[in-house]
Amino acid sequence: MSLRRSIYKNPAQLRLMVAPGLATAASLVAARAAMVIGATTLDLDAAAEAAIVALGGKPNFKLEEGYHHTVCASVNDDVVHGIPSARRLGAGDIVSIDSGAIIEGWNGDAAFSYVIPDPSRPELVAERQKLSDVTEQSLWHGIARLHTARHLNEVGEAIEDYIESQGTYGILTDYVGHGIGRSMHEAPPVFNYRVRQKGPDVKPGLVVAIEPMVVLGSIDTYTRDDDWTVATSDGKAAAHWEHSIAVHKDGIWVLTAEDGGAAGLAQFGIIPVPIP
Repeated sequence: MSLRRSIYKNPAQLRLMVAPGLATAASLVAARAAMVIGATTLDLDAAAEAAIVALGGKPNFKLEEGYHHTVCASVNDDVVHGIPSARRLGAGDIVSIDSGAIIEGWNGDAAFSYVIPDPSRPELVAERQKLSDVTEQSLWHGIARLHTARHLNEVGEAIEDYIESQGTYGILTDYVGHGIGRSMHEAPPVFNYRVRQKGPDVKPGLVVAIEPMVVLGSIDTYTRDDDWTVATSDGKAAAHWEHSIAVHKDGIWVLTAEDGGAAGLAQFGIIPVPIP
């Protein structure tokens, strides 16, 4: 008999994942509200932490060995894992915030990107805004496919197809999504592009974090001297969007969206169903 932990949660466990998902969502709302010219990425970190604590949670990123902040804050050519600092945000910056909360031993994980307006550089802002929009919409295409998929790796097909339809963008292959539950990062991997394997069955109890990371140029990256921040090798901008999603007997529910994903899935004619 195998002792390997199942990737599928039971209904009671799915219900326990609702609270950390909502706390994670609240942290991103708070970080976005604090994202103004002159604010530091540490300011965003503090706002996110306060939102999580107010809902009875703790920042789960702080449980990662060697990491001491609530969010990852990645600016411009930083793709993921940027460490909050005294860096001040400027007009035209594209900022990606990744956050997570843990409540009663269960985790949430989500991310978004935002372009700070800069009327003096409309072309730069438009280019970066489209990058963010394409990345966000690729996430929703992946979530929509999860609703109908038989196998998990169909999600990556949907993400890649959408991104390729929008222009010449790079999809990072070194970093992918993941299962989530008792640990923030669990099996199975969730690819943002086509792979040969079908992946596990999509059935009730599956909970995954889908997180496309898309760049304007080459997908080659390097890790900065802080041993955390992943940046593009060519210095071009990046975007990162993520949600944690539960599959249950009645449908899907986006745990890290305040509306369960209703607004994002409406374009596909999909109505998310709360976890019973």
